[in-house]
Amino acid sequence: MGEYHHAIDLKGRLIIPSKLRDYLKDHFIVTRGLEGCLFVYPKQEWDIIIDKYKQLPDTKDRRYFMRIFLSGATVCDLDKQGRINIPVPLIEYANLKKDCIIIGVDERLEIWSKERWDEFISTNEANLSDIADNLFTTI
Repeated sequence: MGEYHHAIDLKGRLIIPSKLRDYLKDHFIVTRGLEGCLFVYPKQEWDIIIDKYKQLPDTKDRRYFMRIFLSGATVCDLDKQGRINIPVPLIEYANLKKDCIIIGVDERLEIWSKERWDEFISTNEANLSDIADNLFTTI
């Protein structure tokens, strides 16, 4: 969990905060996420997700989602400075220019452009109370 502000360099390298590096371990997967961000999964979490998708019925929605989700997936490692190298198609998908936000969300990390993150927060912040009510009244 948490929110971390870092910059992506011209070579597509982004520092992963030291607090999050141990969670990712040696190999992890970066892929297209939802709402215009990137999802970053530790290998063991990725394997769980893929197993769940394999159990879904072979529908048009499943095929379309899997094509987009998996075609962008890439295995990454941290370099000695704690950076990952994000492929150009993923940089373009997430509109990563310079300032990036890395957030911890349960079993994954998300990488956002600062502009998209700020827009997401401003759009949804006022509704946070209603969202919480809707989620937690069913428990």
